[in-house]
Amino acid sequence: MTATRSVSRFPWAILVFGLAAMAVLLSLGHWQQQRLAWKENLLAEIDARTAAPPRPFDDAVLQFDQTGDVDYIPVVVQGRFLHEYEMHFLATHKGQSGWYVYTPLQRDGGTAVLVNRGFVPYDNKDAQTRPAGQIEGKITLKGLSRNPLASKPSKLVPDNDPAGNVFYWKDLTAMWERAGLSDRMTVSPIFVDADGAANPGGLPIGGVTRIELPNNHLQYALTWYGLAAALAGVLAAYLWRWKTTD
Repeated sequence: MTATRSVSRFPWAILVFGLAAMAVLLSLGHWQQQRLAWKENLLAEIDARTAAPPRPFDDAVLQFDQTGDVDYIPVVVQGRFLHEYEMHFLATHKGQSGWYVYTPLQRDGGTAVLVNRGFVPYDNKDAQTRPAGQIEGKITLKGLSRNPLASKPSKLVPDNDPAGNVFYWKDLTAMWERAGLSDRMTVSPIFVDADGAANPGGLPIGGVTRIELPNNHLQYALTWYGLAAALAGVLAAYLWRWKTTD
């Protein structure tokens, strides 16, 4: 068989497809390496922030105005809960279905902040089922400041139902509109997640902020690189067989 005929019969399509697939797999592995570095930096930042002493709430608001980011910064704030305006966020806690209870906290000077007081089981959505937890009077509350979300995090997340007082994602604007307090007082541009200090009656259960985020990017990167290596081995074996049988 002549060299010309061998070249004409060379499996160029398989070679091009295999190399293209390997390039895709390697790029996915590289992307997961970048995600790994991002996640490690994020976790280190969360650890550093949550370990800091609580700051006055107004300091966090000022920082948000300047930087747009106050996630996980410990704060302390005083005020009284406006329980008649509480809202409910569908949630799970330790495998149990239920609700996060968001309640406006009215501060001195006519300002208010929306506080995630914590989790209640599904059957305790109605505040009348947990009267001991409806704290009255002025309190000092510690917790973590949280950024609002600019938009719904995913198309898979249901739309909020403000009329039914059920929320699936943290739309701060819609929640304040549901409360109807914006025309009476200045409302905060950030949330506060209450800490785990015990409430009377045990509900809501505070301290529900997730600060241990999953980090599987190294495993994903190794998977993509492993698939690229396996594909390279299959392609090399195929080409060697073609050469020896030509």
